[in-house]
Amino acid sequence: GPARVFDCEEDAIHAILTHAVHPGEAVFIRYEGPKGGPGMREMLNPTSAIAGMGLDKDVALITDGRFSGASRGAAIGHVSPEAASGGPIGLVKEGDTIEIDIPNASIHLAVSDEELAARKAAYVQPEPNIKTGWLARYARLVTSANLGAVLK
Repeated sequence: GPARVFDCEEDAIHAILTHAVHPGEAVFIRYEGPKGGPGMREMLNPTSAIAGMGLDKDVALITDGRFSGASRGAAIGHVSPEAASGGPIGLVKEGDTIEIDIPNASIHLAVSDEELAARKAAYVQPEPNIKTGWLARYARLVTSANLGAVLK
């Protein structure tokens, strides 16, 4: 289905609760991973909102954040490398077609290699949420979720 792209959990929840997310769409919440959060926020609130709006059987949620055991529906998390590290999730645009094959554990962004290369060349990493202190240091030094989200 078509991608609905949000750069934070709060914006996604607002869209879900105001009926701006529809059956068949794939909700992307990015910049919530170890570096982007920082700290890899848990996405129970968006999955609860999707379920509460009766969309849990018709809407997928894809994020560089994480899920607990309480999430239900098509919830794909720990996407690595995360958006804040320049990962492909940061290149998804509103309306892109997303193909999810749960039995074969695959997800595909249906855009050409040339388009992806152009997006990657034009990508500008957003300013970090936190610029000073321990969390800023963590965000600068943390590895992707697939590497354990540990300091390097």
